[in-house]
Amino acid sequence: MKLSQFYFELPEEMIAKYPANFRDESRLMVLNKETGEIEHKIFKEIIDYCNPHDLFVFNDAKVFPARLYGNKEKTGAEIEVFLLRELNKDQRLWDVLVDPARKIRIGNKLYFGENDALVAEVIDNTTSRGRTLRFLFDGTYEEFKQTLLQLGELPIPKWIRSRAEECDTERFQTIYASKEGAVACPAAGLHFSKILFKKMELKDIDTTFLTLYMSNAHFHNVDVEDLSKHKMDSEKVIISAETADKVNKAKANGNRIFAVGITTVRALETYVTTQNEIKELDTWTNRFIFPPYKFSIPDAVITNFHLPSSTMLMNAAAFGGYDNVMNAYKVAIEEGYRFGTYGDAMLII
Repeated sequence: MKLSQFYFELPEEMIAKYPANFRDESRLMVLNKETGEIEHKIFKEIIDYCNPHDLFVFNDAKVFPARLYGNKEKTGAEIEVFLLRELNKDQRLWDVLVDPARKIRIGNKLYFGENDALVAEVIDNTTSRGRTLRFLFDGTYEEFKQTLLQLGELPIPKWIRSRAEECDTERFQTIYASKEGAVACPAAGLHFSKILFKKMELKDIDTTFLTLYMSNAHFHNVDVEDLSKHKMDSEKVIISAETADKVNKAKANGNRIFAVGITTVRALETYVTTQNEIKELDTWTNRFIFPPYKFSIPDAVITNFHLPSSTMLMNAAAFGGYDNVMNAYKVAIEEGYRFGTYGDAMLII
């Protein structure tokens, strides 16, 4: 398929700047992938579409405060540093993005926090905005990591707001987030509340967790018209033996697998055996799913309404059918649904 097939006009005011007052009271569009039929619900009503022993699979990755603001040596110019991944624990090397990149060169030093609590030296260029930093810190690794996280802020996408606010500390994380290391949150999971989990338990709906550490690759613009030529950045994915066993048993027993979020879909589809089973994994995935694609594991997908031309939209269209999903997005705009990380949800079933 072509990139241009996933473009649509989205009024800026439809991008949610703040989350709903209550997690499970966002709007929910239910799309039947076989018929294209659409229903309009409230998210907490999702359990009406579930049967006992259906299995919900969640991504338990936790967002860490990956955005730092510091100053360049000598000039004092403010520099934004976006932490991408730790390269070497002992040497305290990090792969980062910097802005404005044109001012940051190899050998420059950057200062962060009061009294220059943390100093970093630029030791390499990686991409146009990418740099490798060596952090200079005299204390233990644990003290260094604590200082780094204290100085950072949660990396709210700039198309939501330019800076994180107090409300984001809680609401930019799922309630079950436990494995720190992601720089973007698995948005579909933001709609689940403790009350909703309790209702799921009372209905004998089963749950399990995997981990996919979202990178900012999800927000990169696709720059090729032919989607078969697009390459996703690799992301760390971990599926425990317990989760693999739960998924495989549910499938074997005829129960449905509800994948909560596009990251969960990608993780589940990363490695599937010839018997349509998954296995314990601790690896990297650059799985890019777009139509047409034959899914092996999920029977239903819960996802947010994504921005035009995004890889998440392409994944949703592969599962729900291109015509069905693009029509659903047209309806969502007409009906005033909210888009983006803090927006409303869609159940494709």
